[in-house]
Amino acid sequence: MIAGRSHKARILGNIGLYGAVSAYVIFALFPLFWTLKISVTPQSLLYSEGITLWPSSATWENYKTVLRATDFPRYFLNSVIVSVVTAVLVTIIASAAGYAMSRFSFRGKTTVAVTLLLTQTFPLVMVIPPIYRIMGELGLTNSLTGLIIIYTAFNIAFATFLMQSFFDGIPKDLEEAAMIDGCSRSQALRRVIIPLTLPGMGATLGFVFTAAWSELLFALMLISSDSQKTFAVGLLTFIGKFAVDWGQMMAASVLALIPACLFFGFLQRYLVTGLTAGAVKG
Repeated sequence: MIAGRSHKARILGNIGLYGAVSAYVIFALFPLFWTLKISVTPQSLLYSEGITLWPSSATWENYKTVLRATDFPRYFLNSVIVSVVTAVLVTIIASAAGYAMSRFSFRGKTTVAVTLLLTQTFPLVMVIPPIYRIMGELGLTNSLTGLIIIYTAFNIAFATFLMQSFFDGIPKDLEEAAMIDGCSRSQALRRVIIPLTLPGMGATLGFVFTAAWSELLFALMLISSDSQKTFAVGLLTFIGKFAVDWGQMMAASVLALIPACLFFGFLQRYLVTGLTAGAVKG
């Protein structure tokens, strides 16, 4: 009797759990579905049909217009260049800094950590005027190089703390054992520590890529030329003085998801490879 009740309670619990997860997934994916729906809705039906789950007639004209009659292919390429370069630079620098913060004691270590932490507390609006003036003096406004420098600088602090936490989770004994076996510190780092921190590097790479890919404020402030705009700024071109071209804007948004999805598809395999390479046999 008791076992039967326990079994029923377990079933009800599983149903509740799966129901809650399903509701969350639907809630999270519904905006993406709605974006896709609007992107394939003809302009003539966008307002006349009202709210429907799917238009009575779908079209690819919005995508064709975005790809053939606008500068969005260039905007996509600019965003890919800026995001990938920024993610790689930040991951390399943060890995080195995180390793130093985790493994070494040096004068001013606490001051460095506090300073990095303080940089994350200032609102971005406060630093726009000085950054714009500095970048203007250096001739880096209206330049992808300037965006990469800014994105790298603003993501270094968090990425450093993130990588430090991964290095802290790796016992120092593994590194010391490798050095006792004849490895130098650099060899122990390359052969033992880096394989174990590949998941952390992958997480850092993904975080920074996402931050750079979706950033708008600095791109809007520093970039004015159409040839240098990122897709986040390019989306604003669909907002006219009297109307918004929702179909083309949503089509461009869907297309903008493709590079990010491809990147994270590659990153997922990279993370699995890192976890496998970092496995330690007992």
